[in-house]
Amino acid sequence: MSYRVIALDLDGTLLDDQKKILPESLSALAQARAAGVKVVIVTGRHHVAIHPFYQALQIDTPAICCNGTYVYDFQQKKVLAANPLAKEQAKLVLQMLKQSNIHGLMYVDDAMLYQHTSGHVIRSLAWAETLPQAQRPALQQVNSLLQAADEVQAIWKFAISHDDHSSLRDFAETVEKELGLACEWSWRDQVDIAQAGNSKGKRLQQWVESQGLSMDQVVAFGDNYNDLSMLEAAGLGVAMGNADDAIKERADLVIADHLQPGIAEVIRSRVLG
Repeated sequence: MSYRVIALDLDGTLLDDQKKILPESLSALAQARAAGVKVVIVTGRHHVAIHPFYQALQIDTPAICCNGTYVYDFQQKKVLAANPLAKEQAKLVLQMLKQSNIHGLMYVDDAMLYQHTSGHVIRSLAWAETLPQAQRPALQQVNSLLQAADEVQAIWKFAISHDDHSSLRDFAETVEKELGLACEWSWRDQVDIAQAGNSKGKRLQQWVESQGLSMDQVVAFGDNYNDLSMLEAAGLGVAMGNADDAIKERADLVIADHLQPGIAEVIRSRVLG
């Protein structure tokens, strides 16, 4: 099989623990691009939190953001396709979060909003401080997320976190059952809430087919449950060594963890070899 697309999750996959791309990965991906292979970021992140990696990779493909909720074109600085939450859905989620005393970020338009700090908020703020001013994502504290939901145009997703994982799991199950929304684990203590039907795999397939290609020609790399849809849809779904066993079992190939040059090795042996 001739692979023509490399799809990459970011956190826990392409990025190391310092949120940097390994030099080996950068080199292999540059070689792949030179050979005409398309490299696309498929992430749970907001597009405003992708700039450093997009620039480091020197790619011009759109980014698939918020677990497939929307596709963002950095060249044109606009959303190409999207399926956001309705405002009434978002308000119901906010009411449930308040009752459960669970906090997080609300991803909207061109910013990530929060009312109270949480593990994910603290991590995001700390990471933003390490970046040059021009690359820092818009992370804004607001007095009321409910009020903000009325004022923004698009609500992409919620990223919620809690130290008690069982409470977080119970909350996600309730949201899925009562509101019919999609809840996916994107980090060890983080659940993403988005419109039902959105997934990395579905949105990636739409984009790939728009390029006149098929998913059989895609190599996808991921490490978490929100990556499963694209790992299973791709011609070659590659799970990182740091992934849960349940994810590894459903991948075509398991490589070293995200701190090792496994991605580069797969690109050179399976894509360029």
